[in-house]
Amino acid sequence: MAQFSQLFGKYDRLVLFDTETTGLNCQRDEIIEFAAVVVENAAGEARVTREYDELVALTPGNTVPEKIRQLTGISTQDVAERGLSKARVCRDIAELFRGNTLLLAYNAHFDLSFLYYLLLRSGDPAILRGKDKLDLLTVYRDRHSYPHRLSNAIQVYGLSGKAVNSHRAVDDVLATLEVMKAMEAEKDDLMCYVNLFGYSQKYGLEGKPIGSVTYKPQAYDPAEPLYR
Repeated sequence: MAQFSQLFGKYDRLVLFDTETTGLNCQRDEIIEFAAVVVENAAGEARVTREYDELVALTPGNTVPEKIRQLTGISTQDVAERGLSKARVCRDIAELFRGNTLLLAYNAHFDLSFLYYLLLRSGDPAILRGKDKLDLLTVYRDRHSYPHRLSNAIQVYGLSGKAVNSHRAVDDVLATLEVMKAMEAEKDDLMCYVNLFGYSQKYGLEGKPIGSVTYKPQAYDPAEPLYR
């Protein structure tokens, strides 16, 4: 069976993306790095046709907190010297997300929330409207016991030699692609999770819901798939 045949049966392109941010509050904190890979169907094989990875300039007067610098290795000086303007990144995101594209991320609600506020302030949030979305964290939580970080998925799927969770967006998005390939080989039901996001029963949904997404509470060890 061709790789991601169900997904490519509906979508022309898959775009996996990841962000690094100055904190956890999507309304107050900022994206400091955005990375994405475009995956297309080439003779039945899923191939990366484009990679994008850029630092994003901060709002004047803002800085990268020390704990974020330690986690990501990205400093205030880095984004000042090499960061693209928010408006430029928004234009690039609009081009990446064009057409009949499925948007995918690991913990997609977090990254999509930050993207929405970036686009709201410096671009056009309408580019997210009408785009189907797939959260690979929801898939992993349905299939494997706690803990559920990307690093755990890499280890469980035996991908340590092919993928790394480095807390840099470009590494994490490439790792997410490898995890997704392992997920499809494990069980061919990824289409069932499109626009279906799980959230912690204990902590609830963080932030505002995305209008096009159905949210359901998800146990750490679900007895059956969330889509049933």
